[in-house]
Amino acid sequence: MKQLPLADPGTPDHRSAARYLLWVARGQKATLLGGMTFGMLWMGAQAFVPAILGQAIDEGIAGGDVDRLLGWTALLFAVGVVQALAGIMRHRFAVTNWLSGAYRTVQVVTRQSADLGATLPKNLATGEVVSIGAGDLAYIGNLLEISARFAGAVVAFVVVAFILLSTSTTLGLVVLIGVPLMLFALGPLLRPLHRRQFAQREAVGELNSLGSDIVSGLRVLRGIGGEESFSKRYRAESQRVRGAGVKVAGIQSVLDAAQVFLPGIFVVSVVGLGAHFAVRGDLSAGSLVAFYGYATFLVLPLRTATEMANALMRALVAGRRIVRVLELTPDVADPAEPVRLPDRGDLVDPVSGIRVRDGRLTAIVSAESDRAAVIADVLGRYDDASEVRYGGVTLASATRADVRQRILVSDTGSQLFTGVLREELDPSGRRTDDELMAAIRTASAEDVLVALADGLDAEVEEKGRSFSGGQRQRLVLVRALLADPSVLVLVEPTSAVDAHTEARIADRLREYRQGRSTVVLTSSPLLLDRVDEVIFVADGRVVASGRHRQLLETEPRYRRTVTRQTEEEEVLA
Repeated sequence: MKQLPLADPGTPDHRSAARYLLWVARGQKATLLGGMTFGMLWMGAQAFVPAILGQAIDEGIAGGDVDRLLGWTALLFAVGVVQALAGIMRHRFAVTNWLSGAYRTVQVVTRQSADLGATLPKNLATGEVVSIGAGDLAYIGNLLEISARFAGAVVAFVVVAFILLSTSTTLGLVVLIGVPLMLFALGPLLRPLHRRQFAQREAVGELNSLGSDIVSGLRVLRGIGGEESFSKRYRAESQRVRGAGVKVAGIQSVLDAAQVFLPGIFVVSVVGLGAHFAVRGDLSAGSLVAFYGYATFLVLPLRTATEMANALMRALVAGRRIVRVLELTPDVADPAEPVRLPDRGDLVDPVSGIRVRDGRLTAIVSAESDRAAVIADVLGRYDDASEVRYGGVTLASATRADVRQRILVSDTGSQLFTGVLREELDPSGRRTDDELMAAIRTASAEDVLVALADGLDAEVEEKGRSFSGGQRQRLVLVRALLADPSVLVLVEPTSAVDAHTEARIADRLREYRQGRSTVVLTSSPLLLDRVDEVIFVADGRVVASGRHRQLLETEPRYRRTVTRQTEEEEVLA
């Protein structure tokens, strides 16, 4: 069976949850149609079994005709073989539909997350996105998986209706009217179930976000003794999720019980009525057996229909969460007619007055410590209002991909991922071992490599948690150096290392990036003393520029920022 290619999931329809589900279905219509075809054949074959049994009883056993009995037995065997083969293929298509729908959802959400970049954490908590991969994709897959059985249930109902009406109009109408009535009786349970499922899904997303925040800040929490406080918050939130789950289970249990109770009443009613007709002589023994078989068999399509409704409700809830991610737009958009950035040139921000000269090692010191990341975002065009120019061309007139290729921003939030260290440092796989070691030496990370038994082939744990803060920071710097952009923007690249290591990095960074533009946003005197030019920014504007020692003598505010002294402490000194 040909599998659906998953390389390009296409552009999803994110106008509503229902439209998204339709988009997913259209993207795999071949396997959906295949599953429905075999589902109809599978359940349709089952629908003929009671009729064949009834004919075998009437013509073979009651009629005493051995040949007719053998004939109907052979037909029953053939129908059983068709049912078995169709069931196998239906299941194969159902699994394919589940996997295709679930992982196409993973693909579009992952692609959207990568495209949003810094926009995503500004609008959604980490737990929201994690919950999609943890649960929502399964609900999308479940809906597509059950489609084959639901199509078979509809066909089986039509086949049974035709057979019953041709045998006994009264019993046929009882069956055909009774089954839809049971479905409608279950309808009032679906709306509150939908509401409670959505509330539970919201609670799970918030719990995942809280758990993610606790894990990412665990070191800080231990440092300030806040574990117990956050533990209480997590327990309280988890109890809220538990309560929401119990509410869902309450409605779900009533629905499950009704799926057994209502068909049971229906079967008893049909059998009783059929027995009455048989006693009167209006039905033969074989027809009575067939009617009982159909009344019992119709429980399966009925349960499949209610299961389909339940799966649809869950998928709509999941779809709303997915659409919430898909409808976000990046803060930075590509222009309609982009231009190509030059390979080299000065990086200039006319608003603040910052000018990073081509091929030089430049430091930017901000009087407001929380403004460093903002300056880096502006220089790297993570802010669509940026008017920064590179080589005379505005970054806003180029594509984001072109800007990212020329200008790389490595900030304090950069992370290591799970995988082999070599691949973490050089994701593109273009660098030789000598080039890797040169970057490692520049970042003064040789000790990190020596401590690993497998060296560059060692496995990195999630977020590099087996490394210390300083080790992670140096490995992130190695990765940034190996990317070798035209302009490298580093935000506090040595804040977690000791003074001796910081001095080595400062000396080696100049040599490694010789002839290429490097910008370091820092207030560390060790780094500032080794750069070609220092730019001092206050209140969003360049106040002064020059060498570090010169600015210490001529610019009091710069001196206080770098030495971390107040004006009163400076006077007393």
